[in-house]
Amino acid sequence: MAVPARISIITLGVADLARATAFYRALGWEPTPLSTDDITFIETSGSMLALFPTDELAADAGLASSASTGFRGVTMAINVESDDQVRRVLAEAEAAGATIVKPAAPSPFFQGLDGYFTDPDGHAWEVAHNPDLLPA
Repeated sequence: MAVPARISIITLGVADLARATAFYRALGWEPTPLSTDDITFIETSGSMLALFPTDELAADAGLASSASTGFRGVTMAINVESDDQVRRVLAEAEAAGATIVKPAAPSPFFQGLDGYFTDPDGHAWEVAHNPDLLPA
C-alpha cells in the first residue's frame, strides 16, 4: 500500500490565532463550523487549511518550538487562470495585510507569471499562472 498522494490539511503555526484568522477572512476565506477558539479550519478547493498556535503545533508534532518568522522551508501555491489574476490576487493579498516578497514576474519554470507574498506570520504563498496546472 502506498501513501496517498494528496494534501488534505495544511496546518500553519501562527503567533496570534485571532490575527491570522482575520487575515484569511480579509482574503475572503471563511472559517468552517469546525473552527473553535483554539484552531481555525478553512475549506479550500480540494483540501483544508488549519491555523493553530505555533507552540501548540510544535508540541503536537513533538518538535522544538521556534519563534522565528523567517522562511520555514514550506510554501503553498495558488494557481490561477491568467497572468492578470496573478497580479490581482497579489494586490488583494497585500490589501489584506500580506507582504509582497516577489512581485509578479515571468516564471523560470513555466509559461506564465508568478509572485510570492507572506502572511503576517511569515508563511510564504506563491500565486502562479501555470497553464499546465489550471485549477479544476
